[in-house]
Amino acid sequence: MSEFIEEDWEEETWAIRPNKSQLKRDIAEISSLSEEISQLTAAQIEKFSLPDAVVVALEAAAKMPAKSARKRQMKYVTSLMRNEDLDAIQETLDKMKAKSAHAARELHQAERWRDRLLSEDTQALTDLLNQFPSAEAQQVRQLMRNAKKEASLSKPPKNSRLLFRYLRELIEATPEH
Repeated sequence: MSEFIEEDWEEETWAIRPNKSQLKRDIAEISSLSEEISQLTAAQIEKFSLPDAVVVALEAAAKMPAKSARKRQMKYVTSLMRNEDLDAIQETLDKMKAKSAHAARELHQAERWRDRLLSEDTQALTDLLNQFPSAEAQQVRQLMRNAKKEASLSKPPKNSRLLFRYLRELIEATPEH
């Protein structure tokens, strides 16, 4: 029985290193996020509350043409962004995109109302007043009348623009629309 001598069993340990492919995907994601942010205005970039070094690097990248210098600058921005809270940055960016999409919908809605008011007349006005009870009927009627008169006389569409502006403000002020 002494033939089976129990040898000391040594535990082998392996170094755990991050997956290279996953690191590359993460860096590509940060790079595309950085690129999107670099396309924004300085006022929009301030809303992200990024460190000054990142903001300065983004502003420098925005001024560069799309050549190799800009690519190097964007790599630098990406390296700086690796230390930031990317989820919060992405959430802020998504909110900005949603606001601009919502604003575009409101503009289209105001254009449709204006066109309908100028072409249909009383039924469109009734529908507008039903949908937006806070609208001032007298002001809308006056703007409609003046816009139609301008159109018939081939004058510049000043009142049509005023009607559009009024409708846009009305839509923006109404919470459910």
